[in-house]
Amino acid sequence: MLTIHTAALLLPGGGRPPVPGGAVAVRDTVVAALGPYEELAAAHPGARVRRWPGLLAPGLVQYDAVRLLTEWYFPDPREAGTLGTEPLTGAALDALGPDSAWRPGSVRRGLHRMLALGTTHLAGRFDDATLRGPVARSGLTVLPPARTAAGAPCLDPFAHGRDLAAAAHGPLTEGARADFAAFDAPDEPALLAEGAGRCVGTVLGGRLVYRRR
Repeated sequence: MLTIHTAALLLPGGGRPPVPGGAVAVRDTVVAALGPYEELAAAHPGARVRRWPGLLAPGLVQYDAVRLLTEWYFPDPREAGTLGTEPLTGAALDALGPDSAWRPGSVRRGLHRMLALGTTHLAGRFDDATLRGPVARSGLTVLPPARTAAGAPCLDPFAHGRDLAAAAHGPLTEGARADFAAFDAPDEPALLAEGAGRCVGTVLGGRLVYRRR
């Protein structure tokens, strides 16, 4: 079945101009078509339609994934009363004790946090068994390690001054795997100013894997 995702603005990337009222048509795992929603809807009258606020853009790359998953602890919601809801690092992380006790659950929750920020690709080497399995099951695409910015890692792929071209995995193109995200922001400058926390939906290989409630 073909699904059309549409928003007020489509940012396809790759130097192509934004498309007001744009849409991405997805068949199975790939992008079947891109363009104005009216044209795609007319060409595919039986398609299911998902309407998003704001804009659609290529999925983002998390360059700090290995460090985030090994140097941070992502609390379980049931631990909010004692540990809070934000990731723990440094001395707070050391206080948790041996990582074998907390890492597996933390990795799964960390990957979910990344999906909730429009992340569709991870750069790095995930040789550790506690990382390899969850990453493989997540559906996220793994890219070769890349040089990362100095300083502390950050969950937001737009950190360290990256714009959409630098943070995205690549442009949206017909025939490519359908990896993209919807953000509740009116345009790219607003998205960069507010950050990837404006993500309201993430699609991996044509499958909606995150939707903000």
